[in-house]
Amino acid sequence: MNQEKVGRFIRELRIEKEMTQQELAEKLGVTDSAISKWENGRGAPDISYLIPLSNELNITILELLNGEKGKDDGNALIKLIEETNRKKRIW
Repeated sequence: MNQEKVGRFIRELRIEKEMTQQELAEKLGVTDSAISKWENGRGAPDISYLIPLSNELNITILELLNGEKGKDDGNALIKLIEETNRKKRIW
């Protein structure tokens, strides 16, 4: 998952929906600084936010993970699971 690409995609979709970072944050139950970090590629949404975020932006989870519409090949989800498992082993 390319965090910068995903972040730009989140920002683009949020703006299309005429939502502020604060409004999206309130809908998801996170801070506006979390949304800012996601949009700037300095962080990524926790896996628990993927469904609510994709619902708010009217996209699939895989489109969200790929950072573009129409690209829903399933590999992004597999990579996310592998990355999450790898991080758990490090901790």
